[in-house]
Amino acid sequence: MTLTALRDPQALADLVARFDGRAPRYTSYPTAVQFTPDVGEAAYRRWLADLPAGDPVSLYMHIPFCARLCWYCGCNTRAVNRHEPIAAYVGKLLDELRLLGQALPSKLPANALHFGGGTPNMLAVEELDVLFAALGEVFELAPDIEVATEIDPPALTRDWVMACAGHGLRRASLGVQNLDPQVQAAVDRKGTIEEAARCVGWLREAGVTSINFDLMYGLPHQTTANTLATIDAVLGLRPERLALFGYAHVPWMKSHQQLIAEDALPGPAERLDQSETAADRLIAEGYVRIGLDHFALPSDELAIALAEGRLRRNFQGYTTDAAKTLIGMGASAIGAFPQGFVQNVTRELDWRAALERGELPVARGVAITDEDRFRGEIIERLMCDFAVDLHAMCARHGRSLADLALILARLEPFRREGLLQAEAGRVDVVGHGRLVIRSICAAVDAYFDAQQGRHAKAL
Repeated sequence: MTLTALRDPQALADLVARFDGRAPRYTSYPTAVQFTPDVGEAAYRRWLADLPAGDPVSLYMHIPFCARLCWYCGCNTRAVNRHEPIAAYVGKLLDELRLLGQALPSKLPANALHFGGGTPNMLAVEELDVLFAALGEVFELAPDIEVATEIDPPALTRDWVMACAGHGLRRASLGVQNLDPQVQAAVDRKGTIEEAARCVGWLREAGVTSINFDLMYGLPHQTTANTLATIDAVLGLRPERLALFGYAHVPWMKSHQQLIAEDALPGPAERLDQSETAADRLIAEGYVRIGLDHFALPSDELAIALAEGRLRRNFQGYTTDAAKTLIGMGASAIGAFPQGFVQNVTRELDWRAALERGELPVARGVAITDEDRFRGEIIERLMCDFAVDLHAMCARHGRSLADLALILARLEPFRREGLLQAEAGRVDVVGHGRLVIRSICAAVDAYFDAQQGRHAKAL
């Protein structure tokens, strides 16, 4: 897709008219919309007990606290101005870990741990030490474990970085979003490039080898000009990765987004111009475009995985993590197993109450079928590679030519529009197709209902 094509008013109007519907981001399949209470603690305990003793797992720990609540945020978090709620939460995480230790068949090896939030760097250094000690009691933490964390720059300290690095911190993602003062005021966020540079300096000093900046487009009062200004500022710090997310305005799901003035939000054409102009700038600076919204230096593991066909997608976005199992801890955390997905209770009070009853705090989930695995792998390859060999996919999943024909029929409207090519069972997304990849994947999704309106806009 070229900027010239995007700026053709008629081509852009046609693209928006046909494909500016709502679609999932496909960080799982089935998506979280299909999770139900039918999969609860009993199923979770069975899935934990069935894990093979020698198979490595990945871990996710959710920290749902922030110093302030940014109005654009779609995460499960809350603002606190005292440390006591965080300390109490850590105590319950220790309870959850003890219950996991009792449910697991053995002390499983763990090669990766991701701290998500919220703001994980609001944990005290002493709390980090306690949590890692408890994790080491339940899991066999690899000597070279890859610890990754999300970071809010204003809340970061050098001591915290050094402490986390001592436990294996290798990757860090800094939330920057946009540096324009008017945009920041419109979403109640603060941050400067000087602050970000100070954080990067501490992370480099501690030996962190992969730094990511989270940026956004489509925020209130955001323009292509201030998007590029933000990108030019952070490029001076030469991060290994950048993520450029489109703001998802879902005030019916996140009530604090009602504080955002909708008339200040850029329209679909402006959003596309912001995202594609930013992408062109990053590519010109030597970054590889990865999937829907990521960019990485050619030497970064993410870019290498893309080139080798090993790129994956999970609840943390694009990843190189090949583990079959992800164990989630904390309120709202999601776990992934060969048998399906589970999600912890979202409300922190309910999560605490379950733990106090001695229960693993699972609220809902979904067991996956062979059909789900088949469609899920097609969707993952489209989201990662913008291409899929359906013949090879059918052979791997023991599917018939009739199944191949069914998938191709679902994709046919996009082929007719010139958004993808299909030849000899291979599908390649072309032209405008990259911009509407979520809509293309939705055509493969057997559960998707465009009338539900439960997802963010696709463009």
